[in-house]
Amino acid sequence: MAHYLDPKNDLTFKRIFGEHPDLLMSFLNALMPLDENQQIESLEYLAVEQVPDNPLKKDSIVDVRCRDNFGRQFIVEMQMLWDNSFTSRMVFNASKAYVRQLDKNEEYHLLQPVYALAILNEAFDDKTPEFYHHYRIVNEKNPDEVIKGLEFVMVELPKFRAETWSDRRMAVLWLRFLKEVEEKLYVVPAELKENEKISRALDICEEGAFTEAELYAYDRYWDSIRIQKSLILGGKLEGRAEGKVEGLAEGLAKGREEGRAESLTGFVLNCRRNSLTIEQIQAITGLGRERILEIFRSNGSNGEE
Repeated sequence: MAHYLDPKNDLTFKRIFGEHPDLLMSFLNALMPLDENQQIESLEYLAVEQVPDNPLKKDSIVDVRCRDNFGRQFIVEMQMLWDNSFTSRMVFNASKAYVRQLDKNEEYHLLQPVYALAILNEAFDDKTPEFYHHYRIVNEKNPDEVIKGLEFVMVELPKFRAETWSDRRMAVLWLRFLKEVEEKLYVVPAELKENEKISRALDICEEGAFTEAELYAYDRYWDSIRIQKSLILGGKLEGRAEGKVEGLAEGLAKGREEGRAESLTGFVLNCRRNSLTIEQIQAITGLGRERILEIFRSNGSNGEE
């Protein structure tokens, strides 16, 4: 019986959509607001910006970037945790891709649209049951008047219900794949296995297809998500900058400089409650092992691994 890895993990998501253009094309055609005569027929991958190998910096880059047969660019992101700065980063990344299309002395009419797609594993809009959000630049008094250039789609995966999209079969199958396939899944619904594209994506997610090093990276990513969730839910460090590691480092430094021992202690204990090891807490905080153990002991824990 096959054992599947979660396709929302950074490793698996990029393996599926960053290495298999036909699967990415199917995914984009299913989910993006494209007319029938504007469907993607071919695409090429474009390089994404590289950052230091730190799992907590994942939010600062995009997962997949490509250009289609019309010259349009598509930016695809899988976002596990919602924070209030995400939309700003989404606009920033799309705008940067739009501007960088032109070399010096080239004409503006050569610019092609940029579409940004974000799959969100957390709901951000509690005012509506709608899970699919499409944003464009429109005339406020006449929404039919559109300035072409940038479009954004955000899909709230927790709110997705298959029955509400009965007319978009492929979109339903892709979203079900992302929502339902996880490590605890052993029996895959027949309608997912029967679709050729989804079946191939499932094969890519089989645990046996990954090396030991890749499985370590897979687990390390979940560690980073637990850390970010800990910061968002319980961290009180000043300047944590919406969960980014830069903000965390600045907040820790400022806390130490200003003698905010209580905030630092609370953060260390919160990390421990989220099952982080002493080594992981050392890497995040910069504290020595003995200092961390001292915090544990002074708060009723022996700190043993």
